[in-house]
Amino acid sequence: MIDRTVIARLHERERARFAAANPRSRAAYDSAEHLFGRVPMTWMNKKAGGFPIYLDRASGSRVWDIDDHEYLDFALGDTGAMAGHSHPKVVDAVERRIREQGGLTTMLPTEDAEWVGAELTRRFGMDAWSFSLTATDANRWAIRLVRALTGKPKVLFHSYCYHGSVDESLIVVDPTNSLGDGTSRPGNVGAPVDVTVTSRVAEFNDVEGLERQLAHGDVAAVLIEPALTNIGIVLPEPGYHEAVRALTRRYDALLIIDETHTFSAGPGGMTKANGLEPDIVVIGKSIGGGIPTGAYGLSRELAERALSRTDLDLVDMGGVGGTLAGNPLSVAAMRATLEHVLTDAAFEGMITTATAFTKGIQEVFDCHELPWSINQLGARAEYRFAKPYPRTGTDAANAADAELEDYLHLALANRGILLTPFHNMALMAPTTTIQDVEQHVAVFADVVAELVD
Repeated sequence: MIDRTVIARLHERERARFAAANPRSRAAYDSAEHLFGRVPMTWMNKKAGGFPIYLDRASGSRVWDIDDHEYLDFALGDTGAMAGHSHPKVVDAVERRIREQGGLTTMLPTEDAEWVGAELTRRFGMDAWSFSLTATDANRWAIRLVRALTGKPKVLFHSYCYHGSVDESLIVVDPTNSLGDGTSRPGNVGAPVDVTVTSRVAEFNDVEGLERQLAHGDVAAVLIEPALTNIGIVLPEPGYHEAVRALTRRYDALLIIDETHTFSAGPGGMTKANGLEPDIVVIGKSIGGGIPTGAYGLSRELAERALSRTDLDLVDMGGVGGTLAGNPLSVAAMRATLEHVLTDAAFEGMITTATAFTKGIQEVFDCHELPWSINQLGARAEYRFAKPYPRTGTDAANAADAELEDYLHLALANRGILLTPFHNMALMAPTTTIQDVEQHVAVFADVVAELVD
């Protein structure tokens, strides 16, 4: 419905405005000669304006760049800062650990770890927890455990899922295969082996396809996001999770649920909100209040099963740990975040704010009769350039529009609004207000109106 020449013209105007307004960021990027791709991580090159904004400081739901522009931050570190930037309770805990207690890397446990484990059990229901520095690592370690415990070689994923940079997960349904078998995800970098050797794949919400893959009998576990979150928000259809659990039990496969992004659904993620019954839960990013951390939790039966295996070296060579995992600093940050910030009451407010966000964006779509749609998952919302909202990962990927997305992101940034660079996701922190949402909706409405009028 939107004239591509209009998008190109407006995008060029916004790029010129961005360049003129951000000379210090541009200079910093141009002079970065010792960084791969000129940035600390190559994904920071997802930059609709030609160069990234450089951070000066952040607080709550606000970010300031080195050109002294203030932004409403709806990206929040792609959930890593869901608690808000530098929450005082987290800062206090981190400073106390550093200044008063010391011992940031000691290879010794702290009492905070048991408190965090107990709280994660209350929220997600798993009985035994182990820590990592990222959810990616937690997923890797969980995969190794299930392979060891089941004796089966493969893990099953959903097409266009997101579990970090886990090699096994970079598999999608092959569109040329009538049986729905998998192929390497486009752009996969340096895969150690063909991904079909290690993995199987099915479309989200496709019960028949899932059973067809499980019927091979070689799947150790199904590792899923309970809603896809990195390709839009693809929600489960009624009965889908019940079918997943029934099929994994029928075919003797374990179930791992990755709540790293779906934690937005509530204090116990979708596991608690939807009454799910996993064998393992993975969580990361947000529970550390901005300090790198991750965790995986096992059912009591599975934990006892693993610890009873004398042939598995879970202490040293088992591939289920690292010397920095569970360090005193990250554990202190987790306790502060879970105890004082991302509380049950905080989620109620965050979800209310996200509901207002979703309603406002939908009204913009309706006003212009746009064939776009928005989904909400608790404190998180994301729109897709399709209507109705896609029901599978492949459909969601096909609904992407990089040209349109880049223009919208850049136009919003030029007007003081940040969304997650990779997709059209907005996340609410406890510090995000209804007024923040109203400001975003007003800006978004103006930007969209200029596209379609």
